This record gives sequence, structure tokens and C-alpha cells, in this order.
Amino acid sequence: MAPDTARLGEQLDPASTVLLTVECQRGVVGPDGALPELAATVRKSGALANIARLVAAAHDADVQVLHAVAERRPDGRGASRNARLFKATERLPVQQVIGSTAVRIAEPIPVTEDDLVVRRLHGLSPVAGTGVDALLRNFGCRTLVVTGVSANVAIPNAVFDAVNLGYTAVVPADAIAGVPADYTPAMVRHTLALVATVTTTDDILNSWRRPQRPHRPQRPHRAR
Repeated sequence: MAPDTARLGEQLDPASTVLLTVECQRGVVGPDGALPELAATVRKSGALANIARLVAAAHDADVQVLHAVAERRPDGRGASRNARLFKATERLPVQQVIGSTAVRIAEPIPVTEDDLVVRRLHGLSPVAGTGVDALLRNFGCRTLVVTGVSANVAIPNAVFDAVNLGYTAVVPADAIAGVPADYTPAMVRHTLALVATVTTTDDILNSWRRPQRPHRPQRPHRAR
């Protein structure tokens, strides 16, 4: 069931909302990424284009944007190895090495100097153990909009962590993707809908286009 428009508008108040993109990096969702099936799905489904639309709208509405990137040192130090997924990742033809093009935010997602890029060397979650919680609190965040990949692992991790930390999670179902393609709607319906507000890209864009509260003061420049 679609969320109440007024309630969604309250949740998405730009002054207390942060937009999170998860692993929307060239080495994951790019055309030459390490996971061709996932990259093809996120593009064919329109999810990547919707993420780009959301980020652009967030910039216009003065909503803070965080980009969560997974990367590794060339020597692999600090990387997790306690799950099959991590071991499989080490054998992929494209490695998400610090400083490489693989860890740059993928086109067509726009990035501005006010965006923060949060990088992790370990684990599955873009939130837990990454410093994201402290950043969200410093921004006065109450609602976290979660986008990106994958619906198999990182997206539910981010949603669960956000909820456990006391934030309201909002998930635009057409701005996330996983494999196989039909897994994502099942995950949304049977899992994410139980703990997050599930909506669409257009609903979020419409909310941010409406007249909002007075424009918040200009934020000081932050080092990226």
C-alpha cells in the first residue's frame, strides 16, 4: 500500500533527511563492473537512472547526500574474510581498489562538493561500523532514504541498521536492485515493507518539489 502523501512529506523534510546511495560505483554498477548481471539489472530496471534523478533532486532541495562506497587496499589488509561472499569477491576480475576508477561514483549520478563519500574496507553494511551514524546525527537526520545495490545484501543491511539506530528508513523501490531481477520486489514486499516506508522515486521527487519550510542556512564547506 502506498504511503500517505502528507505523512511521506513530513518524513522527507529536507532539513532532517539524508539520501544514501549504496555501492553505486563504477566497479559494481558500471558497464565494465565486476558483477555484470547486477550492473545489467540496475540499468535495465531503470534503478540507476532513478538514483541519479533522486540525487539531482536532493541537491536542488538542499537534502544532504551520502555515497557509500565499498573498497579494498591493494594488499587486502583489513578486508573481511568470514563469509563466502568475501572470498568470492577476492576472485572477481575487477577489484574495488582504493583510488581506482572502480570506486568512483558511476554515471549518470551527479556528485557535488557538498556530497560526502563514505568508504569502508570491511563488512557488509554501509552504515554499521562506517561512521555514517555519527554523520547522520551531526546533520540532524531523522529520515534516511536508502537507494542503490544490492537488494540481496547491502540494502537490507542499511535499512535494518538505520531502523535499529532510531532513524526512519524510506526506500524508493524503483531505485534499488538485486539479482535475479524478480528477487527485489519479493524482498521489498516481504521484508523491507515491514520496517521501512516503501515508496517510489516520483513520490519522493514530488514531495521535494512542494513548498517546504524556510530554506535552512547555508552549510559550511566540508572536506570530502
